[in-house]
Amino acid sequence: MAAQESSSPKYRRIADALKQAISAGEFRPGDRLPGENELMERHGVARMTARQALGVLASEGIAEARKGAGVFVRDFRPIRRRGVPRLAREQWGDGRSVWAADVPDRDLVVDEITVGEERAADDIARRLDLAPGDAVTVRRRRFVLDDKPVLLATSCLPAALVAGSAITRPETGAGGVYARLAELGAAPARFREEVRSRMPSAEEADRLRLPAGTPVVLISRTAVTAEGRVVEVNEMILDSSAYVLEYDFDA
Repeated sequence: MAAQESSSPKYRRIADALKQAISAGEFRPGDRLPGENELMERHGVARMTARQALGVLASEGIAEARKGAGVFVRDFRPIRRRGVPRLAREQWGDGRSVWAADVPDRDLVVDEITVGEERAADDIARRLDLAPGDAVTVRRRRFVLDDKPVLLATSCLPAALVAGSAITRPETGAGGVYARLAELGAAPARFREEVRSRMPSAEEADRLRLPAGTPVVLISRTAVTAEGRVVEVNEMILDSSAYVLEYDFDA
């Protein structure tokens, strides 16, 4: 083990030492971590090495940099995304937002929203069983928690289905899109989600304010009626350092 540790990069060993100190309670949420100069002196390393060590903690969601103030231990309260119950009909059918199920005691707010009609991209048209180029209503939103963007979501629905409904407006009303679909006779009866991870694009990293090296989680959801019609495709991009994905179901 010692040989393995000695072969790891210096910045990684410094980062591990800082993480151990945080776990031991030497640094608590909100505490300022040693700065680059202190790490350079303490460990006899170059500034870039010290910077990389602090960058590891930021990319793992353990610490956050505050401009002009330093790097601080993050008060990490993960968003626990409960993949099964959040989409249950009793959630949106009772006028509650599916997003509210993730953070029942905190305010997850939409600070950016655009709604408009567009020509469907080939993949979206195929999934919605539309002809290429058919019109779709597109809802793009950014969700913010504790003043930090955590999620980008883009919903596409057949424009002909939702025309004139509240789905075409920024505020959809109690229960959100799924409650409005139910009123249109197109209530979702089944959902399918695909989950994967990758590094963010420059635009995604900027909009989510991600530290360098932080990956994103992509969740692609389709909503299907009891008759088998796909009525929504929702592409979500999550800050991986902010979320825990939880799936609880019977065997």
